Amino acid sequence: MADRKAGGETGRKTGRKTGRKSLPLHVILVVVGAVMVVPLLYAVVSGFKSTDELSRNPVGLPESWVAGNYTDILGSGDFWRLVGNSTLIAVGTTVLVVAVSALSAFSFARFAFRGRETLFTLFTMGLMFPFAVAALPLFLLLRSLGLLDNPLGVILPQAAFGLPMTIIILRGFFRDIPGELEEAATLDGCSSFGFFWRVLLPMARPALGTVSVLAVVTSWNNFFLPLLVFTDSTWWTIPIGVQQFQGQYSADYARVFAYLVLAMVPALAFYSVAERQLVGGLTAGATKG
Repeated sequence: MADRKAGGETGRKTGRKTGRKSLPLHVILVVVGAVMVVPLLYAVVSGFKSTDELSRNPVGLPESWVAGNYTDILGSGDFWRLVGNSTLIAVGTTVLVVAVSALSAFSFARFAFRGRETLFTLFTMGLMFPFAVAALPLFLLLRSLGLLDNPLGVILPQAAFGLPMTIIILRGFFRDIPGELEEAATLDGCSSFGFFWRVLLPMARPALGTVSVLAVVTSWNNFFLPLLVFTDSTWWTIPIGVQQFQGQYSADYARVFAYLVLAMVPALAFYSVAERQLVGGLTAGATKG
């Protein structure tokens, strides 16, 4: 009995020490979460106010909830055209960058050839190349190729600038796959591409989900490249639409807040869905025998 009491007391003391050590971490997480969530909640609530009420009561809840700020935007065909353009460009960019990066990372990770590390270093140097430096030559190149006012004029450069980071992430994941698995697949008559397609890609689902989320969010928030490529408003994307809407309704702050919130919703919805799939893939990989 004495030993049990001593063991229980020791466990309680250890639990209290662990709780005290983790308390600063919990406080930091709460503060970071508040910094991220509070501005978003403020924008959502402000979108339900009138501009006059927003000037008089910028912090409190609306006296009368003005849903028209949101419904008017949702009923606008221009808004949905911008959403469709951004979705088309984001999906095209993601498919292209993930497909090319997966093949490249597979080559860098599973094949030994002369100059492999030098070529990989050249890819990684792309991370140090700012887009603003390439704006003028890129514009001239796209104009010579006839890709201005064309979605490909945004998709191709976005995919090119997304390759370095994506290749680095996928290469590290592919290199962690045991070589014995590839040898077993080869003995079963599987070719190199068959191993890549049937074995490696399904196992790399968490990594593919990560790079897909990065590609979609980066494309959705890209402002400078669509502004450079699209002179015709038919192909404008959400970030350009936000700028134009803010200029048109510069005095109507509440409506601008509503537009900003609705512009963020598709990206947030995609991220929430992709996050669940990513966690599900990690859990399946961890529990699979």
